[in-house]
Amino acid sequence: MALSHRDQLTLLTDILYDHQTDCCGSVSECEQLERLVKSLLVNPAVANDMKQTLTDVYNYSQAGKYAQHLDDHIEAHQNKLGEWVDQLNTYF
Repeated sequence: MALSHRDQLTLLTDILYDHQTDCCGSVSECEQLERLVKSLLVNPAVANDMKQTLTDVYNYSQAGKYAQHLDDHIEAHQNKLGEWVDQLNTYF
């Protein structure tokens, strides 16, 4: 059973929130973020005004996937993580 776009947004927000609160994460989480964002960006049910936030999250996950020190990358994006979580939560 495929996840609805709301389920995908919930999962995306949960991972970002965990990165924000734990200040750590894994490469597999960054890869999951990428897959979720790709799926959401092509979904016509997703509002156009959300697409810039999703693109920002995609860029964050790409950089995190290849970061030599992922935890430092996550820590450097603490403010953005909070903003993204808040922005994505407005769509629920």
